[in-house]
Amino acid sequence: MTGPDYYEYRHLVGFEETNLVGNVYYVNYLRWQGRCREMFLLEKAPEVLADIRADLKLFTLKVDCEFFAEITAFDELSIRMRLADLTQTQVAFTFDYVKLGPDGTEYLVARGQQRVACMRGPNTDTRPTRVPEPLRLALEPYAVPATAPSLTGTTTVG
Repeated sequence: MTGPDYYEYRHLVGFEETNLVGNVYYVNYLRWQGRCREMFLLEKAPEVLADIRADLKLFTLKVDCEFFAEITAFDELSIRMRLADLTQTQVAFTFDYVKLGPDGTEYLVARGQQRVACMRGPNTDTRPTRVPEPLRLALEPYAVPATAPSLTGTTTVG
């Protein structure tokens, strides 16, 4: 029996993540992408965290998010990360933001993407480096199938 084809990070929206009207600030969707990626590293590729403590840097090159429905405080979300692209030095992820209803229903409320470059060296002289093998192996089960629909046409923010 195989598991889901995505890595899941669950999040309960708090008041501090909303505006005066009660809707979630767009920047939180981007923060949740980063948090999902961090938790993936912690759970699935902890060797990479040790490498980051040494001199590996994961630079976010691009982030975007397309919104389909509003969410508010105390909505429960499943942020589902998949591997969209893997090159020698870069990784691209997709994120589905799914609102989980109390009755088990699921609603896709947003979809995002992120591209990360692996770099090494001091901040004044960073250079591209290969995606670490433990990260490649950890991401393998979450690769988007080649037949999956493209996410082109998303709105870039930030």
